Amino acid sequence: MTAARDPVAPGWRKFCALMIGMAAIGLPINHAAAYALLVVFTVVVFSGEVSVRPRDWLGAVAIVVIAATGQFLLAPPRLDEGHNVFLPRAPALERGLPADVYRHMENAFDAAYPQSVRCQPRSSGCWQSGGFPDRVYAFSADGIWHKSAASRSVNSLDFVDPVWLRLGFINENRYNWYTVAPDVHRLDRDKRFWMGWRRWHIAMPWFEMLHLPAAFVGGQLCWRGDVMWQGSDGFAALPDAGCRAIEAADAGRRVFGIAIKPDTLAMKIEPPWTVRLRQWGVDAIILAALVGIGIMLVRVQPRRLLLPFILTGLAAIVIAIDDASFLGGVRPFDGGDDGLFYDGVARAIMQHALAGDWWSALQGGENVFYYGGPGLRYFHAVEHVIFGESYLGYLSLVLLLPFLVYFLFRRFLPENWSIGFTIVFVALPIGAIFGTTFIDYAKWAARGFADPAAYILFVAGILPVIGKTTAGPDKKFTRAFFGALLLALAICMKPIVAPAAAVLLGGAGFVALYRRQVARLAGLCLGFAPVFSMALHNWVFGHAFELFSANARDSDLLVMPPTAYASAIRKLFGLDFSGVKSILPQLANWLSGPAESYVTVPLNAAAVVILIYVVCRGRRFDPWLRLLGAAALAQHAVALFYSASVGRYHYLTWLLTVVVIIVWFEQVGMNWLQRRWPRLMAQPLAQWLSSSLARLQDSVG
Repeated sequence: MTAARDPVAPGWRKFCALMIGMAAIGLPINHAAAYALLVVFTVVVFSGEVSVRPRDWLGAVAIVVIAATGQFLLAPPRLDEGHNVFLPRAPALERGLPADVYRHMENAFDAAYPQSVRCQPRSSGCWQSGGFPDRVYAFSADGIWHKSAASRSVNSLDFVDPVWLRLGFINENRYNWYTVAPDVHRLDRDKRFWMGWRRWHIAMPWFEMLHLPAAFVGGQLCWRGDVMWQGSDGFAALPDAGCRAIEAADAGRRVFGIAIKPDTLAMKIEPPWTVRLRQWGVDAIILAALVGIGIMLVRVQPRRLLLPFILTGLAAIVIAIDDASFLGGVRPFDGGDDGLFYDGVARAIMQHALAGDWWSALQGGENVFYYGGPGLRYFHAVEHVIFGESYLGYLSLVLLLPFLVYFLFRRFLPENWSIGFTIVFVALPIGAIFGTTFIDYAKWAARGFADPAAYILFVAGILPVIGKTTAGPDKKFTRAFFGALLLALAICMKPIVAPAAAVLLGGAGFVALYRRQVARLAGLCLGFAPVFSMALHNWVFGHAFELFSANARDSDLLVMPPTAYASAIRKLFGLDFSGVKSILPQLANWLSGPAESYVTVPLNAAAVVILIYVVCRGRRFDPWLRLLGAAALAQHAVALFYSASVGRYHYLTWLLTVVVIIVWFEQVGMNWLQRRWPRLMAQPLAQWLSSSLARLQDSVG
C-alpha cells in the first residue's frame, strides 16, 4: 500500500468494495452458492486493507464491466416458471389455468381433502374463510430483475424439496391458516433435533408450471409425482416418475407439476450441452471477477482470515443443525406467527412500490403500527429486492452477530478472553442457561421474528457510541451518527429496547455535552432522529399520536402494570398478601432468564446483584462499562412490567448482563478464585485452556 493521503474512511472503502463485489455477482443473489461466494468475499474485504489508489478502483470497476458484458453475452436462455397455491373454485385459477389441468387438480384436491375433513366447526383460521389466489401465477421477488409473464424466469430447475424451490407465495398473509391435518394446512414440522436439514415440509397444495424454450430442445425433463405435459391436443398426465426428452415440437409448450399431496413432486431439467456450457461460463466469469477484484483492491494477511472463517463456519453449522432452510431456502411460517405477518406485509409493500403506489408501500399494512415493531416488514421488502425469494438478508445480520459480540468483548477484555467467550457464545449452548447463546438468535430469526434483528442492530450500535477502545469515543460526527442510527433502527425493529437505548444515548450525550464535543452531540441527535418516523407514520396514516406501536398497552404484554405493584403495596399495609402472590411469579419469570427455568433463578439473581454493584459502586471499572450496565438494568426493569415468561423478549438484557459479569469476573473474580482455591486454578485443564486461547490469539493476531 502507498502512503498517499486517504480522504475516505477505511469503513467506507470496504463498503464500496463490497458493493463492487455484489455488482460482479449480479442481483438478485438468491442461491446458496452465490451467497457463499459473497460471504467469502466479504470476509476477505473486511479482514484486510483496501487500496486507496484510484487506479486500483478503476481496475476493479473495469473488471465489473467486463464481467457484466461477458455474462450478458454468455447468459443461457431462461425458463419461464410459474407457481401458486391451488384452491378449488378460485376465480383466478379457473380463468387462467388450462381447463383440463384445472379439472385434474380439482379432482386430486377433492380426493385428498374430502368435504368431511374441511374446516371442522372447532377449527380456527380455516383456509375457506381466508383469501384465494388473485392471479394464476403468484408474484415472485425473483421476477423483479428478470421479468416474466409467469412468476419468474430462471436459469435452471432442480428440486426434490420445494423448500429449496423458494416459493414465496406460501408466506402471503392471505394464507394465514391455522388448520391441521387431515384438513388443508400450511406445513408439517419434523421435531427431531437432528433433522435441521429438512425440518419443514410444505403441506399447502400447489403447482409448478414450466414454459419450455426452444434452446432446451435436446435436453430432458425428469420428474417424480403428478405431471401433465402439453401436447398438440391438450395436456396429458404422465407416469408417476420418469424422464422425457424435450423435442422440437415441445418448444413453447408448458408442463405442469402438481403437488396437491405434500412431498410428492420433484422435477429436474437437464439442459443440452450448449446451454450447460454457457451456464458454466457465466459461473466462471463471476468467480474470476471476484478473485480479480480482491487481488486489485484488498491486501490481507492469511492468518487474519482464520478467526473470521472459524466464526462464520461455526455459525453456519449451528444454523444448519437447527434449520438449514435459513441458509437459502424458503420455509413456510406458522399460521398466526410474527414471521408470516412481517413477510406477508413486506411482499405487499414490494408490489405496491413496483406498481408506483408509494403511499400504500409506506403505509406498511397498518395505519397505526400495532403488530410489534414496524421495521422488519420494510427490511424484508428491501431484502427481497437484493436477495430475491430468500431470507439471506436476515441471515447476513445473524452471521454478523458473532463478530459484534467478539468486538464488544474485546472492548473490555483481553484478546484471548474475547476469542474464547465468543466461540463459547457461538458454538456451545451453555449460554442458554445464563445470558443468551447464538442458537437463540438464529432460531427466532429463522422463524421470521423481529427480536434478533433488533438486538443485533443494538449491539452493532454500542461501540460507535461508547468507543471501540479504552480511550472511549472520539469526538467525530460520523461514528456518533451511525451508532445512534443503529440504535434507532433497533427500536424500529422492536420498541422494547427503547429503555436501554435511552440510557446509552443519554449517558453518551451528557458526556459529549460536558466535554463540549458539539459535532459528536449533533451526530447522536441526528442519527437517532429517524426513531420518530414511527410516530410520524401513525399520525399521517392513522391520525393518532402513538410514539412507537399501540400494542405496548396490550394486556398480554403489559402483564404487570405499575398500578398492580401499587395495589399490592396498599394491600400489604392491611396485611393482605394476595397482591404479592401476583408479583412473585413475575419476579420468578424475570430471574428464570433465557433458560425459562426456575432452576436458574439463584444464578441469575446473583448476576443482577453483581450488575448493580458494578453500576453503582464499581469505580474501578471502565465508566463506559458502567453505562452499559445501566442500560442492562433499564432493560431488566422492563421485565418487571412486561411479559417475562417469553425469553426472547429479554435476550438483549441478559447479553448485556453477561458482558458486565464476564468483565467483573476477569478483573475481580479471577483474583478471588486464585486466592481462595489456588490448587484448582493450577490444574492441568485450566492451564491447557489458557495456553490454547493464547495460541489461538497468536494465530489470528
